[in-house]
Amino acid sequence: MNPIPPRLDILVIAAHPDDAEISMGATITQLVSQRKQVGILDLSDGEPTPRGTPEIRRAETVNATNVLGVAWRGNLGLPNRSIQHTLEARKQLASVMRLCQAPWIFAPYWIDAHPDHVVTSDLSEAARFWAKLSKTDMPGEPFHPTRIYHYYSVHLKQAIQPAFIVDVTDSWDNKMAAVRCYPSQFDGPADDDTSSFYDRLDVAGQHWGHLIGTEYGEPFTCREPIGLTSLDSLF
Repeated sequence: MNPIPPRLDILVIAAHPDDAEISMGATITQLVSQRKQVGILDLSDGEPTPRGTPEIRRAETVNATNVLGVAWRGNLGLPNRSIQHTLEARKQLASVMRLCQAPWIFAPYWIDAHPDHVVTSDLSEAARFWAKLSKTDMPGEPFHPTRIYHYYSVHLKQAIQPAFIVDVTDSWDNKMAAVRCYPSQFDGPADDDTSSFYDRLDVAGQHWGHLIGTEYGEPFTCREPIGLTSLDSLF
């Protein structure tokens, strides 16, 4: 794993490099522009893939990270395609939470066809609980993140009902620039003869934006109630 994380405001947990960019890259860009300390923890290196190698994927991840401008990015080193919710993996993830002290966690939605995404969601919930344990050999001080929010990185054709949608019109171009840092994953012939991956991602962003009256949006949900200190942000 990468060096010990600094103190963060937000920790985004992803099964693979590019999951965070695809699902909430524009929101991450927005948070960074607001001077929030944002970190991304990928649980695996995402390889093997048809056109990638570990070396290529690492270089692509570095480029995407630089585009997003996040404060820190780490990798837990779990095996792609076979991420398991083991006690050791839970301990490693909880340790990162204790060290970075991020009150907000973002993790994948808990229903998906991709087993790695489902396990990452479940692992994040369990690690959040473990992070607050006192009698343990985990590094850092006991800490319980305030909320876990879930982004949608799904392979199922679902009619999802998000808890909220973020207006990301001003940061959408930077999200797409970050996603385009992974040509080994997304460049090449379209897989359905109608549109490229980038086109479909753009259409999805416009769909979510349309629902809230903006040009682009990114959807999120949460298992727990979401509190507001003001109604000014509702529109």
